[in-house]
Amino acid sequence: MQAFARQCGRVARWFAGAVALAAPLAAQAAGAVVTTPQVRAELVAHAPQGLGPGQPMWLGLSLQHAPHWHTYWQNPGDSGMATTLAWTLPAGASAGEIEWPVPGRLPIGPLLNYGYEGTLLLPVPLSLSAPVTASASALRVALHAEWLVCKVECIPQSGDFELEVPVHAATGLHRQDFERAWAAHPAAVPTLHAEARIESNALAVQVRGLDAAWRGREATLFPELAGVVENAAPVSQSWQGDVWQASWPLAAQRSESPPRMPLVLGFAGGRAVRVEAPVVGPWPGAPSSNTPAEAVQPAPSAVAPVGFAAALLFALLGGVILNLMPCVFPVLALKVLALAQHGHDARARWTSALAYGAGVLLSFLALAALLIAVRAGGQHLGWGFQLQSPGVVAALALLFTLIGLNLAGVFEFGSVLPSGLASLRARHPAVDAGLTGVLAVAVASPCTAPFMGAALGAALTWPAAQALAVFAALGLGMALPYGLLSVVPGASRWLPRPGAWMLRFKVALAFPMFATVVWLTWVLGQQTGIDGAAALLAVLVLAALAAWLWSLRPAQGPWRGVLALSALALLVLGWAWALPLWRDAEAPVAKAAPGGPAAHVRWQPWSAQRVAALQAEGRSVFVDFTAAWCVTCQFNKRGTLADAGLLADLEARRVVLLRADWTSRDPAIGAELARLGRSGVPTYVVYRGDAAPQVLSEILTVDEVRSAVSSLSTGALP
Repeated sequence: MQAFARQCGRVARWFAGAVALAAPLAAQAAGAVVTTPQVRAELVAHAPQGLGPGQPMWLGLSLQHAPHWHTYWQNPGDSGMATTLAWTLPAGASAGEIEWPVPGRLPIGPLLNYGYEGTLLLPVPLSLSAPVTASASALRVALHAEWLVCKVECIPQSGDFELEVPVHAATGLHRQDFERAWAAHPAAVPTLHAEARIESNALAVQVRGLDAAWRGREATLFPELAGVVENAAPVSQSWQGDVWQASWPLAAQRSESPPRMPLVLGFAGGRAVRVEAPVVGPWPGAPSSNTPAEAVQPAPSAVAPVGFAAALLFALLGGVILNLMPCVFPVLALKVLALAQHGHDARARWTSALAYGAGVLLSFLALAALLIAVRAGGQHLGWGFQLQSPGVVAALALLFTLIGLNLAGVFEFGSVLPSGLASLRARHPAVDAGLTGVLAVAVASPCTAPFMGAALGAALTWPAAQALAVFAALGLGMALPYGLLSVVPGASRWLPRPGAWMLRFKVALAFPMFATVVWLTWVLGQQTGIDGAAALLAVLVLAALAAWLWSLRPAQGPWRGVLALSALALLVLGWAWALPLWRDAEAPVAKAAPGGPAAHVRWQPWSAQRVAALQAEGRSVFVDFTAAWCVTCQFNKRGTLADAGLLADLEARRVVLLRADWTSRDPAIGAELARLGRSGVPTYVVYRGDAAPQVLSEILTVDEVRSAVSSLSTGALP
């Protein structure tokens, strides 16, 4: 019988090779057009004199919206997300910023957004630092674009585009589209003079030098910066001779204090203009935009700050408790089985324990370093962020399926590796133990144990060395139980002796693997909808067929290679077919909340604007920051948060229940968690009026929630 702890490593290496082969196949499918039921997106170009330095050259993303659907401007307003473009160009070529056309106003109840309906082109200037080589006939352009398209519901979408622009021939098929976009872009008029100041909690703006034909008319205003003014508030406007002036109320939850306020002004009958108004005098209350980042502190919280020593202790305890989380059971069971197999071989136990611990520790440090680096770049990622990617979720589901099939005896990997590599693996079994530690971290990180939230949230606000030390303590805590069981003298007496039972137990372990696949499929369905989940199930069926074909290979003969290549081709082609579906699939329109229809109505979608509006009205709010891939979240959701008595108490106290779903990446939720001093989910927060938000524990109890809301008023809800 083979060492079962090595099976994870073999499957992981084989799986990585298959995915690497599939990636080029998926890339070849990219084109100039991406179509969804809501948007037709196309990468276009305009170069009427061909390509060369100093020539007029433009790229653009054309978006044709289905009726009643819209995407967003650079400042989306009270909700939404701006379209982003990431270019891949040859050396010597560079793309500028989007020249945004003037948006439309999109009122939604008491809120106001800025965006576009119908047909839209987002033009981007293209420049070359040197002439294109004479042998080159075309310039290859690649674009990854992301946009949020909304009607009543909102769907984050993305597309990968490729286009070849002729070098020596004119490109002008979309000339009229570009001309319309340029005409809709606000003009920069050097003779305009603008100035702003803060008066009576409003932004007072004066502009001189506007077109005389506009005098006496009201302007439509669009702020380029979010978080400064109350978008939906009425703007008081007037003319004093040739000076246009306006007063725009500041946002109740203002988050920016810029030294210059960029505005777009549109007057009926003329082209819109862009002005940058220097702000004279100080902003009230909030830090200015040039305040150093380290001086901006998280929002006050009812939870006391965590010191470095306490964070290390909490992380260590949280890591130990991670071993009790359901998502870790399948991998931990493999390690216990391996320990039973080597129960009387002290050297093998020590080697396995050290290698497994090293794999766990290094994986935690690698994830932490990536998280710290990305957050330093201004992106709000949290712990467990890898499972916000449908591709990663699908990859883990495929990996666990192959491990389960391997444990069930459908196929073996003993003859997969070349003889030299196989002998190297036999001489160094610690590599497989280390890879098992990597796999354990991959599935354990979405779980949140008690003590982890405060420790990791605090760590991400500290210098990198201290933060990495906290994550190292987390990894040490997770590896500690298995390590102690491996090295404590006499521990082998607690373990059953190797025997025939291990063969049956090995097959039994396949079922926790398949149960993990069920969970991952559910997570993917939450992210991409039923079509994405069905695509994953199709890939898993192909993987099972590939594993069966692999098992049919004879020891010798021509059929050996044919069956091996057939199995590999099935797996690679299935993955290459499904990956674009997961990348471009729609998010589900609505997610059913546990507890039936009443629970679904009781919980409302979260937004920072919604919380601010409720607080301004003196209302109390309970927010559940959750995600489908967070096992602790689901435990609390089906336990404490489904308690009928607790829900009745909250309703009697008129507490508004909001749910912030972080299953897919949401920068707004990430920013709010960072403001609260947390790095991931679950996070439970009670907001009440002007008081500091109260952050509750990760393992939620009915008594804790009742205690938190016991002093709340029972004011009427709308």
